[in-house]
Amino acid sequence: MTTPGLTHVPNGSAATRARPAALRVHADDTVAVALHALAAGESIDVDGERMTLGSDVPPGHKIALRVHELGAPVVKYGFPIGVATERLTPGMWVHSHNLVTHLQGLVEYRYEPSPRNRITPPPATFDGYRRATGRVGTRNEIWVLNTVGCVNHAAERIAKITAEKLKGELDGVYSFSHPYGCSQLGDDLRNTQRVLAGLLRHPNAGGVLVLGLGCENNQMDSLLQMAGDVDRERLRFFNLQDVIDEVEQGTSVISELAARVATDRRVGCSASELVLGHKCGGSDGFSGISANPVVGRIADWLTALGGRVLLTEVPEMFGAEQILMNRAADDAVFGDIVQMVNGFKEYFIAHGQPIYENPSPGNKAGGLTTLEEKSLGAVQKGGRATVTQVLRYGAPVERAGLALLEAPGNDGVSSTALVASGATVLLFTTGRGTPLGFPVPTIKISSNSDIATKKPHWIDFNAGAVLDGTSTLDQLADELFALVLDVASGRRLARNEEQGYREIAIWKEGVTL
Repeated sequence: MTTPGLTHVPNGSAATRARPAALRVHADDTVAVALHALAAGESIDVDGERMTLGSDVPPGHKIALRVHELGAPVVKYGFPIGVATERLTPGMWVHSHNLVTHLQGLVEYRYEPSPRNRITPPPATFDGYRRATGRVGTRNEIWVLNTVGCVNHAAERIAKITAEKLKGELDGVYSFSHPYGCSQLGDDLRNTQRVLAGLLRHPNAGGVLVLGLGCENNQMDSLLQMAGDVDRERLRFFNLQDVIDEVEQGTSVISELAARVATDRRVGCSASELVLGHKCGGSDGFSGISANPVVGRIADWLTALGGRVLLTEVPEMFGAEQILMNRAADDAVFGDIVQMVNGFKEYFIAHGQPIYENPSPGNKAGGLTTLEEKSLGAVQKGGRATVTQVLRYGAPVERAGLALLEAPGNDGVSSTALVASGATVLLFTTGRGTPLGFPVPTIKISSNSDIATKKPHWIDFNAGAVLDGTSTLDQLADELFALVLDVASGRRLARNEEQGYREIAIWKEGVTL
């Protein structure tokens, strides 16, 4: 499954590779990445060049490989990631104290199509639940959704009671609390409705109970209408103001739904019927050279098989967006990407916020300095797949290939958006670690071995093995894809499922009455 992305991590025999102190990711790079903590005065070798470190360098952080004069571009992944704010010499630690972003305002883009990624992977299958709508789920659960935050507790009680009662008969009963649905207007209300509608029609839900209060802005009829193509035999709904005992009514309705859901059986399905959502959170300086390239190879393989992969976090495309634009299937898709990217920049401007206020404190502690650096690493989760469509927030994915989804970088909001648009499994890369989980299996891939060892109850897969010299990117991609198929088939649970981490977050971007 060799599909080179931006990175050029050595891919030879793991048995013959000694672990270096630092790694030059791309031949054109002017910095290397420390693979473990290095001490001031230590002498290291990078591609045959010897240098002495001028200060301590934390793991994942950058080391200058040549002289950079003030204002000179610093290159990583083969692209500039910012400019030097002082004169840099070989062996210097490069980070926020001497490197700044070079991104500025809105940008004019040109479509310069890159060569199409053409690979032919072997066929692959998984065992999924084929729904009447034609979609295929990876789980057979009952979901309790609520139109408004006022009924969160009732939804939680109903789900908890019925989950215990129905244990072993189906894959579970789950509710997803949120604080919205009342006192919302315009696009803000529609955002809430789009996400709930996406969950309502999701193929991992063999049955859905929707609870309303009755007086909220998010009225039941308009939500159900927005959901569109839904198997009404698997759907129940009522407003709490219309019944005597909402818990008794809800548990009765779910028991009725369960009688039908429990008869569902897994069937053999082509991997092309998988929908994967690719996400990174708590990234570090290793994310772009281990976990994200491995996940990018999954994107290449699945899209070549005719499957669908979703990529989001639009602000974390800034600085690398032209790479994605050049992979657009045609001029129309290119135009849609430009509109999405510039629209998001205008969203920041309209709220009086800096466009490039990124990375986060955790990202910086892990070695990421500028948004260009973070974005060039982040977009590798999409491999080199052709971008076939751009989705507005909450819109369902329709076409095979790589889809770019409008959503912010926030982990909870963007991961929920991936699920609402149809992702049936999430691949979530992380260097710092996070316990977050979402309505679908959320496979956590660590960028380094330390966090995998420290948090085995969070991490499903360790991509840090490529940095340790014990595996190659291609070997890890093969192993990860096998894990994805096992999880999708129900042969294994993701860590978030084992730990009970399931939640949603909805994008709030308007006024509240």
